[in-house]
Amino acid sequence: MDRSRALRALMLLWLIPGLTYAGDIVHEDDKAPKLPGCSNHFILVKVQTWINNEEDSEFVGVGARFGTTIQTKEKYASRTPLSLSDPSDCCTAPKEKIAGDILLVHRGRCKFTTKAKVAEAAGASALLIINNRKELYKMVCERNETDLDINIPAIMLPHDAGVSLERSLKSGASLSVQLYSPDRPLVDTAEVFLWLMAVGTILCASYWSAWSAREASIEQEKLLKDAPDEFLKMETTGSSGVVDINTTSAILFVVIASCFLILLYKLMSFWFVELLVVLFAIGGVEGLQTCLVAMLSRWFKCAGETFIKVPFFGVVSYLTLAVSPFCVAFAVLWAVYRRISFAWIGQDVLGIALIITVLQIVRVPNLKVGMVLLSCAFLYDIFWVFVSKRWFHESVMIVVARGDRTAEDGVPMLLKIPRMFDPWGGYSIIGFGDILLPGLLIAFSLRYDWAARKNLQAGYFLWSMVAYGSGLLITYVALNLMDGHGQPALLYIVPFTLGTLLTLGWKRGELTNLFTKGEPERVCPHIPPSAQ
Repeated sequence: MDRSRALRALMLLWLIPGLTYAGDIVHEDDKAPKLPGCSNHFILVKVQTWINNEEDSEFVGVGARFGTTIQTKEKYASRTPLSLSDPSDCCTAPKEKIAGDILLVHRGRCKFTTKAKVAEAAGASALLIINNRKELYKMVCERNETDLDINIPAIMLPHDAGVSLERSLKSGASLSVQLYSPDRPLVDTAEVFLWLMAVGTILCASYWSAWSAREASIEQEKLLKDAPDEFLKMETTGSSGVVDINTTSAILFVVIASCFLILLYKLMSFWFVELLVVLFAIGGVEGLQTCLVAMLSRWFKCAGETFIKVPFFGVVSYLTLAVSPFCVAFAVLWAVYRRISFAWIGQDVLGIALIITVLQIVRVPNLKVGMVLLSCAFLYDIFWVFVSKRWFHESVMIVVARGDRTAEDGVPMLLKIPRMFDPWGGYSIIGFGDILLPGLLIAFSLRYDWAARKNLQAGYFLWSMVAYGSGLLITYVALNLMDGHGQPALLYIVPFTLGTLLTLGWKRGELTNLFTKGEPERVCPHIPPSAQ
């Protein structure tokens, strides 16, 4: 792979949000007033329906900040008849007594609290409010409200769900519903597997990078052994196909990535996501092909070392020609069927292959560049997850990662696993940047250890891997403490990983060497003393 291809792959991964979150959930609205009788947490509510005593659709609503709490256990939630309000907005008293039914009303001109008080006075046991849009809406109280003694729960339903229930009631069908809000598990197995995927990806990529560097070093020593003195005096360059990041490109990362993120945020639409899918599929094909060729060349050495010239692609090996159709077919199948339930497997395979390939090609030459890169990424993550709310009134990175305003379940450039034991479903995800950027520094530490002939305990790689795993673990702890709200993983990973390497380097007296040269002190036996 040449430098241009490496840089394209790097930019594809760099300019994607680095974020970790777990499924979709309605979060706290800190701007809305919390008053006595109006201080509930916003929670998702399951609305299970029965039509003519036969179980039917299940809808999801959101509980209001006012009213009584909703049962968390399905087995304790009672099945209650549903009635249609008359008048439909429930801003004035219904024409008939409700007698314990759940009342279905439209979102009208009066306040939500007014609807709840009117419904409660009429004898309703709960209130289902049909939103005038398809998304959910947080029902809050106004600052001047004082009489908020509301003793029935109120739930907002999306427009399509409410209209479906209203249509069934108007047709004369007998309809009853069950309301409950199950708690999410403290830890879902999806987070465990996602942690293993992230750590395993960096582990594999680091060993591949170090192995490639060792082979390149051996080849260089063979050339230098019999080289003439004139050649020895020439300035040597890095191995072909490897791109070293410098401090300038590390700093530019923040500017370019921020511009790209704003572009995603402003232009987020069905067609824009389709374009991202195509770009990701192309990058995934290249990454999967590179990984497969590297693995299979061990067994099919002859095919890997025999080349042929192909129009538009140049000189490629027979092994690459054999593998490419499979890679293209895999990516195309994923792109076409990406909305089915198990398509996340194809997305993760392509994503991991692309990350491993980039980590093998793109390298951090020393700790100085690694520190600049991760520090910039650290600030970038925090700004676009937390600080961007002040200017855009919502977290730009979370909106982009979830794929809001599109029909997609998130942008494709993420590793994701379905939350298997979560009653609300959804996915746990991690951004490519949260693996790639720390992975560049960790791969550097292994290359340094091998060049310095350090064992695991005396080296830097083992401890940087432990630091990365610990930082990612703390990210998931914070994620669960924040009730699933998206977290900038680099906020926790960067201090752990970078801090560990800086501390160990300073303690061992190797910090200057790590920071500037990025390789151990050694004397080349092939160069005469006068040339050194």
